[in-house]
Amino acid sequence: MNRERVLNKRAAASVSCFLEEYADKEGIYPKVNYVNADHVNALIDLPTAFSIEKAVQLLKGSSSHWTNSNHIIAGKFAWGRGYGAFSISHSNVDVVMRYIADQEEHHRQRTFTEELREFIDRHGLRWRDEEGR
Repeated sequence: MNRERVLNKRAAASVSCFLEEYADKEGIYPKVNYVNADHVNALIDLPTAFSIEKAVQLLKGSSSHWTNSNHIIAGKFAWGRGYGAFSISHSNVDVVMRYIADQEEHHRQRTFTEELREFIDRHGLRWRDEEGR
C-alpha cells in the first residue's frame, strides 16, 4: 500500500472543512470527519439517492479539485485509488464519532495500514490490493 503523507495539519484542516461543507451541500450528511496526512475517516448519513461508490467519487474528486485549485499544497494533489466503507448501527454512532475525533492521538500509536489490516482480520473481511485482487 503506497500512502504518501502530503497533507500537513493546516492543509488537512482546510480539506476537512471543505469536505464537511461540500458533503452537506450535496445532500450527504456529514456527522464528523478527520483528514489525516494520508487518509480520511468520516461518518456520514448516506441518503438512498447515493451509492457508496458515487458518494466516494464525488467527495474524493471534488476535494482533489478544490485542493489543487486553491493551491493547498505544493504540486498536484490526488487521493489514492481505493477506499473502505462500513455501515454501523445507530447504537454505535457515538463510539465511532469519538474514534474519529481521536484520530490524531490514535495514529501516534499505530499506522493506518497496521490498523486497517487488524480491522480486516478481526472482522473476517477480504483484503483487496489496488488491482482489486
